[in-house]
Amino acid sequence: MTGSGRSSVRSRARSLSDSDADADSLRQKRPPLNRHRERSKYGSYIPIYSNANLKVLLGICFVAFFIIWFMIHHLSNSVTEPKLPRAVTPFPAPKIMDLPQFEGEHKESLYWGTYRPHVYLGIRARTPKSLMAGLMWIGVKDGKYHLRHVCRHEDDLSTYGWTRHNGRDFGHQVLVDHGMTLTTEFLKSKEEGSGYGGDWAVRINMQIDKSKWNEGFGRGAQLFFYLADEAGNALDVSRENLNIHEDSLLASGSRADIGDWQLHLKSTDDLQLHYAGFRIPHLHNLSDPVEENLASQIQKHARLQLSDSLDDSPNVLVFQIIGGFPFTTDIVLISGTDLETSREEERVSMLTGTSLSNKLKYKEQEFDEKFEKIFNLTEKKLILDVQVDSEALSVGKAAVGNLLGGIGYFYGQEHVNYMSYWSAELYTAVPSRSFFPRGFLWDEGFHQLIIWRWDIHISLDIIGHWLDLINVDGWIPREQILGAEALSRVPEEFVPQHPTNGNPPTLFLALNDIIDGLKNNEFTAMDRSEISLFLERAFVRLEAWFHWFKLEMKTLSSGLDDYPRASHPSEDEHHLDLRCWMLLAADCMHSIQELLDMESKPGMDYGSTAKLLLDFELLNQMHFDDGYGAYFDFGNHTEKVQLKWKELQAGQNYATHQLLRDVMDMPVLRLVPHIGYGSWILEKQLELISNRSLLWTNYGLRSLGKTSSLYMKHNTEHDPPYWRGPVWINMNYRIPSALHHYSKENGPYQEKAKAIYKELRSNLIRNIVRNYRQTGFLWEQYEQTKGKGKGAHPFTGWTSLVVLIMAEAYGTI
Repeated sequence: MTGSGRSSVRSRARSLSDSDADADSLRQKRPPLNRHRERSKYGSYIPIYSNANLKVLLGICFVAFFIIWFMIHHLSNSVTEPKLPRAVTPFPAPKIMDLPQFEGEHKESLYWGTYRPHVYLGIRARTPKSLMAGLMWIGVKDGKYHLRHVCRHEDDLSTYGWTRHNGRDFGHQVLVDHGMTLTTEFLKSKEEGSGYGGDWAVRINMQIDKSKWNEGFGRGAQLFFYLADEAGNALDVSRENLNIHEDSLLASGSRADIGDWQLHLKSTDDLQLHYAGFRIPHLHNLSDPVEENLASQIQKHARLQLSDSLDDSPNVLVFQIIGGFPFTTDIVLISGTDLETSREEERVSMLTGTSLSNKLKYKEQEFDEKFEKIFNLTEKKLILDVQVDSEALSVGKAAVGNLLGGIGYFYGQEHVNYMSYWSAELYTAVPSRSFFPRGFLWDEGFHQLIIWRWDIHISLDIIGHWLDLINVDGWIPREQILGAEALSRVPEEFVPQHPTNGNPPTLFLALNDIIDGLKNNEFTAMDRSEISLFLERAFVRLEAWFHWFKLEMKTLSSGLDDYPRASHPSEDEHHLDLRCWMLLAADCMHSIQELLDMESKPGMDYGSTAKLLLDFELLNQMHFDDGYGAYFDFGNHTEKVQLKWKELQAGQNYATHQLLRDVMDMPVLRLVPHIGYGSWILEKQLELISNRSLLWTNYGLRSLGKTSSLYMKHNTEHDPPYWRGPVWINMNYRIPSALHHYSKENGPYQEKAKAIYKELRSNLIRNIVRNYRQTGFLWEQYEQTKGKGKGAHPFTGWTSLVVLIMAEAYGTI
């Protein structure tokens, strides 16, 4: 990021030796005391002072005592409590997550969940040291066995993802692995006798497609369900020889949060069980001990089964479930079994078999009804294609389900300029379970456009967690890599965050919508009260965030990665998109002030700031190009820049070839002529976006116009084009939002805006649905010539916005 420089680290507290020197300079010599000696009645001499001198002495002692106390306090603080660098100093304000509305019933209701999005099925609690659960299985690829656990592109699953998930207590997921289909269903229950957070159940169903399954690899499946205690508590296996037809109890243990607990497995199918217990200090790669145990058993006994053995005080238990296709098994964890009213058998029965089937069916119906109530797709004319409209409904449900099912809980320390942030927790949605299974700040604002409509309480919880990460300067790390599991998925060079880099403040998108919802009476009285309390507590943090951006007002590391900016960064550079984001933020801050009857502080008149940023005359002076009829960035720029192979001397008699930037002309201060997602003015813009030679495709709008000198060009030798042509759904949501607005406004361009909007919306829905049908996934981006999905998948982050495009739910412009 260019722009005004910022000092991110305050100098540390003075050293102890410096403090000692200061202490010496402050010491005072005691004045001589005027005294005389008189004989006592006992014949010895004792000092006798006059009354006046005694008062002086007492005063001096009093002053000396406080000087000594002050110096000791100062020295002890300078040694034990050094001042933190500003970059890693928390913002000094009450935490949002300490509000009463996030405690009590709300907190307990969200305690357990599928909060480990990076694995195919992972369950944990929202606490730093949780009891965790997860699923592995043996799949077949290229004629070889492979252990599935962590979501990876290399596994080449035909599809996987939550087709329904309500974000709280229910989820339904389908995974297709080379002819084998796993269905996993998750259900939570809070009954009388349950411990904190209640109980949960997982149903796993295994099927095969005989036309795609090689029976040479067996007629049965091998599952591995595990429990792992991050706190290191020992887990107990119920007995040496497991037989579920005799007793459903598999394991038990005890924790401070949920009390005593039990794990049960029930099935009407003929299943064989084996187990292994491990004592492991780090739990971020649980596949390794399982693979090592299986390899040892194959070598010793020529059998693919766990060893039926335990390490001393194991904190990880793995249960191998072997069964012929098809089979179904129910696994239940019940908490609080140490309570007198625990009713273990009754609660296990309620979460298995027919009772579980009925509960899951009810939850599925409840999801469908809520989906229809919120998005109202059955009454929408999506694209006037009966087949696609029918498929679009299931794609919309999968988009919402996998977004909610991908919400995770993380705890750890971010790394900022190779320093550690304070230990923090983060509850957040993630862009992609396979490739980006962690929190990304600028993605999260788009996620919340869906989530707040689904569950305002979950949305406020997530936004609150993000805002509690703000530092004393008003900066929030853009990518959150918290905890060993998250850290294990990120290349080392991408781990450190830099406090001069910030992504767009997209959380204001969701907050702006929520505030509009308040104005339109879309919430209950209780929700209105809680939202108002949230905004009141959050305001000081939002204000700090706003002013951090204000200091970086001219430029922004936009999140558009390789989107063309000025060729030569300088202090004179001004980014168009940053101006737009600041307008949104200022307008949102002004709305909060009005909503809460807050007075504007000196220098913090957000209404005036918004009006200034909305001044088209000023905007045009800085960013409008009359020749193109478009808005551009302004900066030190030349178009005569290219990547060129060059020979570099790497050592004696040794040279290497590298693709390096070659500048063929001096840059000058000018508008940066690249038409893309940053350009917008009404009549001319309607022409630009509908021009097939620039942005328009049959699959959505390109991220960069075809006429750009950098269209589909590599940024470096190993950095292919990213935002230089492909279709991205977050921006293809924002542009239809504006088109939809102008299609409703009376004016000379209303009909043209309506026609373009209708066709663009149809193209986007049709292509995303087609790709989902063909590939089983929503994708990070879409290729602009044939519409094929590209990049990370499943990408049910902002690509999930397709459901809002279907619903024509755009908020205000």
